[in-house]
Amino acid sequence: MQFHVQETMSKGIKANIDENLDVSDLFKDRLDVVSTGPLHVSLQVTGNEGSITVEGELTIDWELACSRCLDPVKLHSKIPVYDQFKPAAVEDGEEIEQDEDDDIIAVSGDRLDLKSYVEEVLQLFMPFAPLCSNDCKGLCQNCGQNLNEQKCSCNTDRIDPRMAVLKDLFKDEQ
Repeated sequence: MQFHVQETMSKGIKANIDENLDVSDLFKDRLDVVSTGPLHVSLQVTGNEGSITVEGELTIDWELACSRCLDPVKLHSKIPVYDQFKPAAVEDGEEIEQDEDDDIIAVSGDRLDLKSYVEEVLQLFMPFAPLCSNDCKGLCQNCGQNLNEQKCSCNTDRIDPRMAVLKDLFKDEQ
């Protein structure tokens, strides 16, 4: 999944990428990722005058931990991809910083490595707080019981800590 930048642009090369990537190493140290299937990459790379366009779709089946109760959640994600790449501007042998408002990604060097780009897109798209269901009750804050399975006997009354001294104010009078 590497392309020579100048050659791809000057010859107007069109290439299709249709392959599976093992991305399990990306998430091996993450406790919120239970398991991942292969990432299916389906992209079309097109060389234009001055830029390279990459568009297509990434799909993955993965199992993530529910953000409330920690039960495994199976998800099928489709990630649309559309980006443009251009060679980084160089002045006096040094790269000029890219304008942050520019939607075109600057490529330093003469090769465009789409594997690292695809891995970055996957990590950015990963759900922030996956849920097993919209009405997931989560875990008890005191004992850790999964409240979807059964209720616990913990006291769930919340008292504002600023007013906690007042809760015993009238106990002595009774």
